[in-house]
Amino acid sequence: MEVKLIMAYVSIPKDLTAVKTKFILGLTKRQSVCFGLAILKGVPLFFLTRGFLPTNASALLMVVVMLPFFLFAMYEKNGQPLEKYLKSVIAVKYQKPAIRTYQTNNLYTTLQRQSELHKEVTDIATAKETNK
Repeated sequence: MEVKLIMAYVSIPKDLTAVKTKFILGLTKRQSVCFGLAILKGVPLFFLTRGFLPTNASALLMVVVMLPFFLFAMYEKNGQPLEKYLKSVIAVKYQKPAIRTYQTNNLYTTLQRQSELHKEVTDIATAKETNK
């Protein structure tokens, strides 16, 4: 009789900095705080507006108010949370100039300008000599 052992395995990421510690219900501390803030803002808003708005409109308003908190909790790009990503985008787009002038030291134009200046100086000098 042959016995086969089946072993379960878990893949371990090579970069352990990408692993985030879980806090409550499989969420990180950041996600827990953002979801808590979303609940604190959205649920009371729903119950306050439900009396004079239709229920669908109140629910939609609640979702719109809670959505930024969810985005700040879950969205990451290139390992950066949303506020750091937005800060870098705003810095690149609006705070720092996007147009960079490309300037070279072109020897030909420098020599041509030198030649024109030399010609202008000689013309001025000859004009002063003829006026005397």
